Amino acid sequence: MEHISTPKVENVKLLDRYANRKTASGTLYLTATHLIYVDASAEVRKETWILHHHISSVEKLPLTTAGYPLLIHCKNFHVAHFVIGQERDCQDVFTSLLKLSQPVKPEELYAFSYNPKMSKESREMGWKLIDLRLDYQRMGIPNDSWEITDLNKDYEAALCRCSQPLAGFSARCLEDEQMLQAIREANPGCPFMYVVDTRPKLNAMANRAAGKGYENEDHYENIRFKFIGIENIHVMRSSLQKLLEVCEMKSPSMSDFLTGLENSGWLRHIKAVMDAGVFLAKAVREERASVLVHCSDGWDRTAQVCSLASLLLDPFYRTFKGFMVLIEKEWIAMGHKFSHRCGHLDGDPKEVSPVFTQFVECVWQLMQQFPCSFEFSERFLLEIHDHVYSCQFGNFLGTCHKDREELSDQMFFVLARIFEKTHSLWPFLLQRKQELRNPLYRGFTAYKELQPNTLPFSFQFWCGMYNRFDKGMHPKQCVLDQLLSCSSQKVTLEDSASQLQNKLPILDGSLPSKGCTSPKAGVAAAKASPPPQDCAEGAAPVLSNGPSLGHQKHKESPAQPQDVRACREDGQAQHQG
Repeated sequence: MEHISTPKVENVKLLDRYANRKTASGTLYLTATHLIYVDASAEVRKETWILHHHISSVEKLPLTTAGYPLLIHCKNFHVAHFVIGQERDCQDVFTSLLKLSQPVKPEELYAFSYNPKMSKESREMGWKLIDLRLDYQRMGIPNDSWEITDLNKDYEAALCRCSQPLAGFSARCLEDEQMLQAIREANPGCPFMYVVDTRPKLNAMANRAAGKGYENEDHYENIRFKFIGIENIHVMRSSLQKLLEVCEMKSPSMSDFLTGLENSGWLRHIKAVMDAGVFLAKAVREERASVLVHCSDGWDRTAQVCSLASLLLDPFYRTFKGFMVLIEKEWIAMGHKFSHRCGHLDGDPKEVSPVFTQFVECVWQLMQQFPCSFEFSERFLLEIHDHVYSCQFGNFLGTCHKDREELSDQMFFVLARIFEKTHSLWPFLLQRKQELRNPLYRGFTAYKELQPNTLPFSFQFWCGMYNRFDKGMHPKQCVLDQLLSCSSQKVTLEDSASQLQNKLPILDGSLPSKGCTSPKAGVAAAKASPPPQDCAEGAAPVLSNGPSLGHQKHKESPAQPQDVRACREDGQAQHQG
């Protein structure tokens, strides 16, 4: 709270970019973790919560006749445009948000103060929910060619996923050549292996001047080398910024929007990542070849394409649990610089890049082509994406597993206590599995391998991600949400029908037919029900332990279940339902 000089500001306006409605007027609050705006002009209390860690930039705009504007851009693509009446209040809020949204020390991250009132045992079980050894066992590892080892416990080596070799223009590394040979020989089903460099060839050649570069095929036996051509983090950061500028255009023409989308290059980059994943999957599926993948450092493009290839090849990774395992394995355990790429701490802005965002979008693009192949919905992807940036859970803190265990480096002393002081995201998402599931999912074995179309017309703009908070832009109904709602309503109605069956009166004292309740329940209902002539006069029968059958809880009138109809046909009197 030390950074908050003005915790409450009244008469603050919240502008809406798209909806043609009256500007909201309310009160803005600053807490230790959130900015909260309460709309006083709404008929029903309406609150807007913005987590400080989600804020990517705060900008003071020139004075207007309405007051002092404050524009907030968030990492989850929420844009909030406030107008504050007094300059001093605006300056105080601006200064506070700059400090609150850019913590300097790891212990200031939200995960270390977040307390969901969970027992220590439950928190520890949450961290044990994902066990990567079980995933390797599922794939048949260890075996005669591969084994699980702690040889790299001091983080001195890498295998199969790696960074660029120190090849330069003429250097050789005998150990590296022998390692690739061992990988190739571990797969007797193919006489060669692929080495895939995800960078553009020009970039890789430039790195040779610094003594790095890529593998020389003349020095490696039976390898096939391929460049993919995914651009670096700086190009991706610039591309996203251009995309967001298009998304924030207030009333663009179709031509302006399409031109801006094309000029951003965003979908072109998404296609490049998808093409790489498709190539890897095809090499494994059709040629039965082993593949070694690297980029410059092995923690950005490499994570993207290996994850996508796994999704295409293995339906397990398209389930709730499998997708969590995939992220833990390819992104968290293997090492992705979440802290730098997501800007968790105040640092070099040139290290920030939407690498994980691109992966999440590639998954969404696959879901558009294969809507029945994923157990989870778009909402599940958005929840994960939000929490990568929120720092509410400990999963995505630090840059690699070494950071999370490091004790000697004072910088990461707090991060060493991640597993003791923070909570894992996965059990919280599994608790919401029902609302995050895909109602079109056809099961684990319906689609074993996916072969997506990567022609340009196959890629769509993801409005649900980049304009998610602009309610005026969305369709009034979402098909999948409607299906989930209907499915939930069906369960509720079935429960209600079951309860009503247990209360149906037995008018002649005889036992109900086989579709109805137990004999004891039927007799009890018969004793409690009114005489049958009441029903004949049109009155709904009154039950002893519930409302009348003529006034059901739900407005809809569902079709009567077969067993209910059977009971009524066996009765001597007709009742209203």
